[in-house]
Amino acid sequence: MVTKTITVFIFLLFFQLQIEVFSQDVNSNTVYYSDSGTAEFTSDVPLHSFTGRSDHLTGMINPQENLIDFYLDLNTLKTGIGKRDRDMYSTLNADEHPFAEFTGSMDSPGLPTAGEETTVTATGEFTINDITKAMSVDGTLTDTAEGIRLKATFPILLSDFNIEPPGILFYRVNDEQTVEIDILLKPMQRDEL
Repeated sequence: MVTKTITVFIFLLFFQLQIEVFSQDVNSNTVYYSDSGTAEFTSDVPLHSFTGRSDHLTGMINPQENLIDFYLDLNTLKTGIGKRDRDMYSTLNADEHPFAEFTGSMDSPGLPTAGEETTVTATGEFTINDITKAMSVDGTLTDTAEGIRLKATFPILLSDFNIEPPGILFYRVNDEQTVEIDILLKPMQRDEL
């Protein structure tokens, strides 16, 4: 009887170890992805400000490799006025360089769990108008039932990317733009991308 109990115990222990190894293999293949996040920028001119918005922000977090990558087709940004949109695309040189992209890693790798919200800093490179600059961005990651929600707000200077702020007469758009992103990244297997 004791021998059977020990044998069953060893079998169950071995079985549990196999399940844990299998779970780690499955989890090590999990990334968080979305192609329907929101990106907004706010521009200021004297006595006025306006916002451009897109619901086509695409992003991925790979926690195993501590890799993050987010990009946006600039031609999907809309301000609510067609002529202003066309002027904006021209200013951003969106015909030749249609994408803005941030690629990097989180300074404190790891994702929140069980409804937690974590403040993170991502360090990497931001590219727009085919010019790449090193950048650090602070944001929050929140664990939700559907996945991981990332929110961040950060400034960029148009002049850093050889973009001339547009203007009329004496009024010019401020060089500094405020960018906000909000994206719900859902878990999926790497080979599904």
